[in-house]
Amino acid sequence: MANIKEIAKACDVSISTVSNVLNNKKSVKAHTRELILETAKRMEYVPNYMAKNLKQKATQTIGIIAEDLTVFNCPEIVDGIHAYLEEMGYSFLLGNLRLYKKYGNKFYITENYKTQVIEEFRMMQAKQVNGIIYIGAHNREIHCIPNDLLIPVVIAYGFASDDNIPSVILNDEKAAYDATNALIEKGHQLIGVIAGEDKSIHTKERLRGFQRALYQHKLLYNPELIYQGNWVRASGYQGTAQLVQMGVTAIFAMNDNMALGIYDYAYEHGIKIGSELSIIGMDNKEISTVLRPSLTTMALPLNEIGKQAARIIIEICKKQYRDDEHIHKIECNLVERESIGKTF
Repeated sequence: MANIKEIAKACDVSISTVSNVLNNKKSVKAHTRELILETAKRMEYVPNYMAKNLKQKATQTIGIIAEDLTVFNCPEIVDGIHAYLEEMGYSFLLGNLRLYKKYGNKFYITENYKTQVIEEFRMMQAKQVNGIIYIGAHNREIHCIPNDLLIPVVIAYGFASDDNIPSVILNDEKAAYDATNALIEKGHQLIGVIAGEDKSIHTKERLRGFQRALYQHKLLYNPELIYQGNWVRASGYQGTAQLVQMGVTAIFAMNDNMALGIYDYAYEHGIKIGSELSIIGMDNKEISTVLRPSLTTMALPLNEIGKQAARIIIEICKKQYRDDEHIHKIECNLVERESIGKTF
């Protein structure tokens, strides 16, 4: 891979002439321009955008800090950010904190990781990025963002208490409302829930949406039909054992992993999913299409969360951001398959 100096030497011209051609600046004779471009291609020249942008004091680069790229939500959010930035002519620098790998699934309840996060913010700022998008591994209030940064920050899949930091999250309450409505519309009235961890914001918001759907359909809410799971497959199995004994005809699992546990229990006990027991999950993971019958679920708009976070950060950088909302909620989509049947 050659640099401008090496191309100039190969073409026997000045460095400034090569620079003018490669940057489409001053007029250069046609045969000289053609020679330089052909030589640059042959020598596999790649422009140093970082150096160029720093010189022009306009980086058009966004920093992305992911709490952990191995957590299921992060890759699709990053892809959404990438797609929008590419469309707008921006590049990005990606930092992966690996917090889940280092400290476990509940890293956010300790103080161990905060110094690392602050250092990553400082490094991104030192690299002259225009702004930073911080991707949370869990939807929660995030307290580790330095308050003296000179560049704007947007949070994806989480939120800050500071109203000056916009955030983009799932509309968990509406997703659970829609999921419950899908069951009620099929005639189900005795509906069980296998919930996530009790302290999770996802769990609280989804339970609120479930209750709202029942209320609007004049169905009584029975807290005994809520099984407190923990997002893993085994809790789906255990919750189903309890709920089936109480006579439920349908179960809303707050994620697809726990829905898998429902399938496990149904298979072992000869329960026909879709006719004897209806199931709806949430996540729309690939396994939901492989299950038999296939799983009806709520698709998470992770890519759209990334795109909206990118839109907001660019608008702030350009001083074009006019939204009054501090927290932007993106709705999930119902993906209807075969795991819900009618009861009437």
